[in-house]
Amino acid sequence: MASQVEQLKKLTTVVADTGDFNAIKKYEPQDATTNPSLIYKAAVMPEYASIVDDAVAYGKGDLALTMDKLAVAFGTEITKIVPGYVSTEVDARLSFDTEATIQKARDLIKLYEEVGIKKERILIKIAATYEGIQAAKVLEKEGITCNLTLIFSIAQAIACADAGCTLISPFVGRIMDWYKRSKGVDKFEPSEDPGVMSVTAIYNYYKKFGYETIVMGASFRNSGEILELAGCDRLTISPQLLEELTNSTDDVPQKLDASKAAEMDIPKIEMTESTFRWMMNEDAMATEKLAEGIRGFAADIVKLEEIVQAKINAKKE
Repeated sequence: MASQVEQLKKLTTVVADTGDFNAIKKYEPQDATTNPSLIYKAAVMPEYASIVDDAVAYGKGDLALTMDKLAVAFGTEITKIVPGYVSTEVDARLSFDTEATIQKARDLIKLYEEVGIKKERILIKIAATYEGIQAAKVLEKEGITCNLTLIFSIAQAIACADAGCTLISPFVGRIMDWYKRSKGVDKFEPSEDPGVMSVTAIYNYYKKFGYETIVMGASFRNSGEILELAGCDRLTISPQLLEELTNSTDDVPQKLDASKAAEMDIPKIEMTESTFRWMMNEDAMATEKLAEGIRGFAADIVKLEEIVQAKINAKKE
């Protein structure tokens, strides 16, 4: 009997959510995603010290350039392992600055092109604030494909699809975390998990109205959430949960089905800026988790900058 990972790969494109090359090699995913937190974890591992040192040498004392080069260096190594997309994240501190996000994305793509990586291999990862979505709209028209992350609401998902984003990353586990605290419960059954229900609603909406934006479920707390979304376009999964799925041969039935979604009675929402902001305002969970996610990624960028700055200073001495 095939493992659950092998069964899942027949229904869904499996993506590795890690910056650890060895973990990516082990599970043979189609794509890989990184974020500042994952890059930080990898950057402090001894086996990747040379990548950090090379980025420091490239940056010649320029911290911002060194940070960009470091993100691209990890992404470049990952492109050698996976055949599909590699996601590289824009600095989360730019999440409310459309123009700065656009420029940072262009800079990252230029660094990839310097080492022979075509932009078609890279997804520029941007937090799905209204400003971030507008940046993605411009970038997609330039042929720079985008992954809009920290998606917690249907409002964000619809705005991203209307903007022509290549892919979105709706989060599952972080939604569950919020509702566990809000409702004072220890757990949800996978089929009743609010995060699973959120991704399912987004997937069904996209398929109902023919949007081509890829839905990639993310931020899983357990394998039950993953299995409940079998059939989603893509699922990005941590090495720990990939290992758990590899060690099980239980049956993996398809849960999400585009043909069934097309027949569903789902109202169309015309997404304007005012509608987006009102829907986010009315969704306490989405508002809180988006802000929290941006703060978390920004904090990890600062931690990584401290490591890099110390190496820059040491090089000067």
